[in-house]
Amino acid sequence: MALDVDGMMKELRGTYVSGKTKSYEWRVSQLRALLKIADHHEKEIAEALRCDLSKPDHESFVYEIASMKSSCQLALKQLKRWMKPEKVKTSLTTFPSSGEIVSEPLGVTLVISAWNFPFLLSLDPVIGAIAAGNAVVLKPSEIAPVTSAVLSKLLGEYMDTSAVKVVEGAVPETTALLEQKWDKIFYTGNGKAGRIVLTAAAKHLTPVVLELGGKSPVVVDKNINLKVAARRIIGGKWGCNNGQACVSPDYLITTKDNASQLVDALKSELEAFYGKDPLRSEDLSRIVNSNHFTRLTNLLDDEKVSGKIVHGGQRDKTNLKIAPTVMLEVPGDSLVMNEEIFGPLLPILTVYKVEDSIDLINAREKPLAAYLFTNDKRLKEQFITNVSAGGLVINDTILHLAEHSLPFGGVGESGMGAYHGKFSFDAFSHKKAVLQRSFAGDVPARYPPYTPEKLKFLKALLNGDIVGLIRALIGW
Repeated sequence: MALDVDGMMKELRGTYVSGKTKSYEWRVSQLRALLKIADHHEKEIAEALRCDLSKPDHESFVYEIASMKSSCQLALKQLKRWMKPEKVKTSLTTFPSSGEIVSEPLGVTLVISAWNFPFLLSLDPVIGAIAAGNAVVLKPSEIAPVTSAVLSKLLGEYMDTSAVKVVEGAVPETTALLEQKWDKIFYTGNGKAGRIVLTAAAKHLTPVVLELGGKSPVVVDKNINLKVAARRIIGGKWGCNNGQACVSPDYLITTKDNASQLVDALKSELEAFYGKDPLRSEDLSRIVNSNHFTRLTNLLDDEKVSGKIVHGGQRDKTNLKIAPTVMLEVPGDSLVMNEEIFGPLLPILTVYKVEDSIDLINAREKPLAAYLFTNDKRLKEQFITNVSAGGLVINDTILHLAEHSLPFGGVGESGMGAYHGKFSFDAFSHKKAVLQRSFAGDVPARYPPYTPEKLKFLKALLNGDIVGLIRALIGW
């Protein structure tokens, strides 16, 4: 069935203009409907994720279903407060007056989602769009087709389809959507497609949020609990969609004298988690498709790193599985160090002093996340001050995503804009300035004919010179 974009946009505009989506009651009803989807169809959603990615049920629930429910519950709990106008102080310049910031919805919005967390990354931005009072179109990723179909079916059954729609498809459908005029576009994916989205948005001066990625580094200092550090690195890398995550640790940096101990800790914990034959483990997601499998094997087979593998490297083309793979002393000009890996490969670089890692990170594009394991207070301060990234985590990985009080987003090549919690509401809202005055307190000095006395008065007023203002009023 051909996509009638014009008809869809006309219906969405009509719904938005009617004011339906702006009411508190409508927003709450739609957020509750999303919660029902997660509660009533957990098994169906988990099965779709297993079909698309062989994602373990454990990860499906923790990282996708529970995370989405948490976002929804927070929005329902805080929505009245978020919607309430924010009172602000006004100055002597506009006295007597009152000021407030009103959050108003932007209008008709578009969410283009990613395949790696196809349930969460589809609905998390939609929660923000609905909470802010917008109409919204969701375009799930065609690379996760089963989850896309489930989202289309369930949102069609539970949501107000005059204001919330799902458009399935691939490049032609996405292109058709991007040709329309939107009031906000929220895109999650890679930088190449992000540039296409930004170019399309520029034609209509449409604001965008781009959630991209990059090479997120992990710095590992000496004299720490290496077992705990290794477990947390593994949890953020292989325990999170087998490395297919935008905040996944992309490479490690440690000192030369600490490298062998770190490798031993990683080997020991990887075997404890996934066994001696990780390709048979049901706790590892598969590579999403044959194209990505080929891309990753090309990184592995690069002659500059093929001799650097110290753990793993096994692959199963039939089942699209690649074992957790650790590489030591990888050269900076290797393929694996010149693109976002987005898979189960983890290179380790070494430096003489751990402080040198900061310059190594800053020599590259700004990542979406950066991680540091240390007990050194001074090093923590240096890292926080000098490393520019979308977000930082000290002594763990990826957990900043779980804190709704923290914004999640990129900087530079890793994206623009942020969301999660109230930041999602703000991402889909316009902050409208409202100044209110009475008819009292009119100042004749504002108006012609201009005189030296009026100018003297205004200079004192605008400079905040109370004494000068008094002198001007009494004619001194």
